[in-house]
Amino acid sequence: MERKITMIDNFSSDAAFDSLYSLRAQQLSSIHWTPIDVAKKAAIHLTGGEGKNILDIGSGVGKFCLVAAQFFPDHIFHGVEQRKALVDEAIIAQNATRITNVNFIHANFNELSMDDYDHIYFYNSFSENLFHYKPIDNLVDCSEAIYNEYLSQFYNLLEEKPSGTRVATFHCSNEYVPSSYKRVQHITGEALKLWIKR
Repeated sequence: MERKITMIDNFSSDAAFDSLYSLRAQQLSSIHWTPIDVAKKAAIHLTGGEGKNILDIGSGVGKFCLVAAQFFPDHIFHGVEQRKALVDEAIIAQNATRITNVNFIHANFNELSMDDYDHIYFYNSFSENLFHYKPIDNLVDCSEAIYNEYLSQFYNLLEEKPSGTRVATFHCSNEYVPSSYKRVQHITGEALKLWIKR
């Protein structure tokens, strides 16, 4: 018998939300998917500027986009993910929650036109090229060279964004973000960092 989950249940806890996903995706959640409270804090920052289109680079199973979209229905959250299986999981969860202001894209972030997006969320998806604790799968090539290439491309795309662009990074070194961005929140030890381009 299929269990019916109400909208309130979905967002009551990480465990409740993660139940929308496959068992494998649930097992990866604590390391690879954004916690609900972090998604809300990041979304408050990202929706505070001009423009309605927010991009999650390396969106995985879409948890950040879906949580943020639920609480900020006037914005559109786009998730780009290179693994089709994760995009499929994201779309299943989107259908279950009936959230419409989300768009999931099966591609690599460097294939997109960044002019289409106003602000950016990034939960260090490049790190899988360096660290292999609880890997998502073995279906994509990982190496230090790929890490350095992605990091350079990410840094350059941030440099090219206009003044006022907002960025939220989670578990990222400050070196990921150009010096043209000002960090607007300083909580010692907190993994979520919020930035605005000067």
